[in-house]
Amino acid sequence: MASQVVPDQWSAAETQVVADAVIRAPSVHNIQPWTVRLTGRDAQLREREDVTLPHFDPHGRDRTLSCGAALANLELAVRVLGRDVTTSLYPDPAQPDLVATVTAGARRAPGTADLHRYGAISRRRSYRRQFTGVLVSEHELAAVAQAGTTPGVGVLPVRGERDPAAVAALLLTAAQTSRRDHGYQRELALWTIRDHRSHRHGVGIIAADLTAGALPWAGLVRSATDVPRRDVLLRRLGQEGLLLFHTPGDSPADHLRAGYALQSAWLTAIDAGLVASVLTQPLHDPGIRSAMARSLGLAGYPQVLIRIGHSLGTPAPASLRRAIGEVLLRP
Repeated sequence: MASQVVPDQWSAAETQVVADAVIRAPSVHNIQPWTVRLTGRDAQLREREDVTLPHFDPHGRDRTLSCGAALANLELAVRVLGRDVTTSLYPDPAQPDLVATVTAGARRAPGTADLHRYGAISRRRSYRRQFTGVLVSEHELAAVAQAGTTPGVGVLPVRGERDPAAVAALLLTAAQTSRRDHGYQRELALWTIRDHRSHRHGVGIIAADLTAGALPWAGLVRSATDVPRRDVLLRRLGQEGLLLFHTPGDSPADHLRAGYALQSAWLTAIDAGLVASVLTQPLHDPGIRSAMARSLGLAGYPQVLIRIGHSLGTPAPASLRRAIGEVLLRP
């Protein structure tokens, strides 16, 4: 049928849709460590190994998680363009920076869920602030968790009497360590942009979004971050929705899948009128990461936590973004 014929090149309009979606993906310290090359009907997502956080993320786990979030946006863009999608992870062993190839296939009308998630891409923000205290319902949390449950990734709601207590103890330990870690603090300061209006590089965290804050809503722990008593933190966690993404292995492919699942869940939360922010810093301590797996009864590896709640009404600022010409590589 004529409607099933697939052009062998991306149109200018399709290219713009793909680029806009990928550029808006979340990333560790907003470093945006990816590029996209469009060739034929393939979209190649590559990890920028020249963009590094040697102290915070020495093994590149969060960087690959970030690429997984970009992959989720890339797939959504292609589906919304009305195409079937076939994705291959790490398709070429000789090119380890090629993390995924997304191939646009035959015409297919996008599904309702994809349209809703795609619409949430431009509204997604990291909400590193206190939530209202209105508890996310069990139904809402289950829907967000279900959206993030993808092959190779499990999503565990942290609720009840036992789980938040274990997580609170580990978050406190990790925060105290990070406050005293001068290397971590220097690197965070390096990626913090004080004057974002005149900033030209399109990467980094806007300082206004990094108030000294308190746990758990501080997100990124600074030297001035308030570390409350354990009972206070436990009470605060009890007023939030918290999801832990975990994988059976700990390879780059596992990290990529976890980032993909995280973004799928995050966009579902935004579409439902919720806000969220991500926590990975505690999981960079091997001891804390292992202890969290034991405490929560996980057979695999914790990869990332996401806080979900209701906004107090003050919108989080839009993060900086790289120029399209820096992200989109021409054949």
